[in-house]
Amino acid sequence: MQNETPAHESSCTDRNEFGTLRADEALQRIVAAVKPVTGYEQVPLPDALGRVFHAAVVSPIDVPAHTNSAVDGYAINADDLPASGRTAELRITGTILAGKPSGVRLPTSQTLRIMTGAPLPEGADTVLMQEHVERQGDVIRVGGRHKRGENVRKAGEDMQTGEAVLNAGKLCTPADIGVLASLGLCEVKVRRRPRVALFSTGDEIHDIGELRPKSGIFDSNRYTLTAALGRLGIEVRDLGIIPDDKTALLEALSRAAHHSDAIITTGGVSVGEADYIKAVLAQTGSVQFWKVAIKPGRPIAFGRVHGITFFGLPGNPVAVMVTFYRFVLPALEKIMGITEKTLAPTLTAISTGRIRKKAGRTEIQRGILYRSEQSLWQVRTTGKQGSGILRSMSLANAFIILPDECGTVEPGDPVTVQPFAGLM
Repeated sequence: MQNETPAHESSCTDRNEFGTLRADEALQRIVAAVKPVTGYEQVPLPDALGRVFHAAVVSPIDVPAHTNSAVDGYAINADDLPASGRTAELRITGTILAGKPSGVRLPTSQTLRIMTGAPLPEGADTVLMQEHVERQGDVIRVGGRHKRGENVRKAGEDMQTGEAVLNAGKLCTPADIGVLASLGLCEVKVRRRPRVALFSTGDEIHDIGELRPKSGIFDSNRYTLTAALGRLGIEVRDLGIIPDDKTALLEALSRAAHHSDAIITTGGVSVGEADYIKAVLAQTGSVQFWKVAIKPGRPIAFGRVHGITFFGLPGNPVAVMVTFYRFVLPALEKIMGITEKTLAPTLTAISTGRIRKKAGRTEIQRGILYRSEQSLWQVRTTGKQGSGILRSMSLANAFIILPDECGTVEPGDPVTVQPFAGLM
């Protein structure tokens, strides 16, 4: 008879836990496994903000529509400019206003007063800024420092007819709204909004507004995630709180999978006796992984339920937020169809305090990023970093990202920081 080795029950204190994925590998697997939604709709221009362009936007016109003046000044032909170090006098023979077709030709050795945006008259190729000339009555005196073509905006120099000016997969920004308006477009095609079903699990969890027993806690996770999903413009189906019961979880997952593009749950993915999510997933779908070498957030399940992308996040509220922004957000951006994303960059800052850490896993600390008097980026933690201390997220303005190979950080050491601005 062969000897059997007792099974090792994993623990969050394990340095190199068997079967645990590196955080970067987990993210790669998640993003590779999801696909963009395929439907689209035509929406009015004001409603396009924050949506994803379904197809490239092609300019129907030239912008600007005509060659025009970039300043208030005087339209001239550069052939009338004097040589360097000399001056010339040009007589003013009229005025051209913005929005008014002039139909005027510029006479040789003369000038026309012109306003910003007014069409450049025939025969003119340069505009002199009014502050750069000396005027006496109907005559201006100009020097030889000017160049042909200055202060002139060419027709189509911004956008040309037939040019693709906004690409498919771009998230529509306020600047894009302005671009669309400058093209005279009233509507635009955008991808449909993804639908995400959401619920919390646990007998100890109670909704706000309910009577809470001493042994219970209020559910913050659904509200945090609903707010985060709302910032993305995602349609949220809130299924409430599901008790620690396999039958109830099976029914909730079946409901969640109906007409949804992704499912997010919180709690029930650890190794406790009442943590049923993993077992239920085995009956309704598949699990790619459920342990990631990250703190907080080691127990995170990723797989499919009835063919729908599933994220099983931890129950502790800070772990929920860290795993959402680290793993779920990039996947949702792909599901939304985003291919041109606004950057949420990282930067290097100097740690002002000691941060204890074990090598072998990624740790995400909550930090306060600021500039020193010497204009150097510095960062300090928000204090206690327990995964249940949600106030650490509220106090923070950045994540301090400590990679797998990193050990304890000493004061003065450089660390990688991801500001919340642009991320959440």
